[in-house]
Amino acid sequence: MAESKEDKKFEQLIQKIDPQSKLQSIRRGSFLEVLGVFAKLGITSFGGPVAHLGYFRQEIVVRRKWLDEQNYADLLALCQFLPGPSSSQMGIALGITRAGLWGGLAAWLGFTLPSAIALTIFAYVTSSLHGVTQAGWLHGLLVVAVAVVAQAVWGMATALCPDRPRVTIALLAAIAILLWPVAPGQILILATGGLIGWRFLRKTEASKPSVLPLAVSRRLAVACWVIFFTLLLGLPLL
Repeated sequence: MAESKEDKKFEQLIQKIDPQSKLQSIRRGSFLEVLGVFAKLGITSFGGPVAHLGYFRQEIVVRRKWLDEQNYADLLALCQFLPGPSSSQMGIALGITRAGLWGGLAAWLGFTLPSAIALTIFAYVTSSLHGVTQAGWLHGLLVVAVAVVAQAVWGMATALCPDRPRVTIALLAAIAILLWPVAPGQILILATGGLIGWRFLRKTEASKPSVLPLAVSRRLAVACWVIFFTLLLGLPLL
């Protein structure tokens, strides 16, 4: 199939930013491609949001090479800083980087729909059976989920905390969150970590600045920012 003009422009943009880029994202994906990948992730990703982020990294960065580690880490930091479910935001962001806005919709639909269907079926089953929520197999699933989350955290830690300064920041942030487990505390800890990284880790960066071209216009991005802050500041007043 011949490349479209849009695909050629996208490829030229990536090559202009990084002539040595070997990422598969040089060729933009399609709605169906992103939908298929995230539908598989939606069916097989157990363990909650933290584990999902680990599955995303393994599938998108390691296996398919749609992004590199640095771009993935940047998106992860942004999604963790925003309010809302970080794994859902991360999935949408990954879909957008691959296939534009339609890719974001495909990622959300593919990753969310299997869980929505499963939860609906489970709700009907539990409402008709007494004592099923206290069954031993459910507690067994919880134990397995802990192991899955631990594996995901360890995998991301080895990739995102490769040196002593980053490990130190991560440990201090973890301790602070355990001591101050409230929403304002999390926001303050994230902001503090960002400031510390900006001030002290710039000279330790071994790689060049990360630039991730997106098929989203500046006008649309500004409009989304305006809507976001309007809702953020306006909804609490209602």
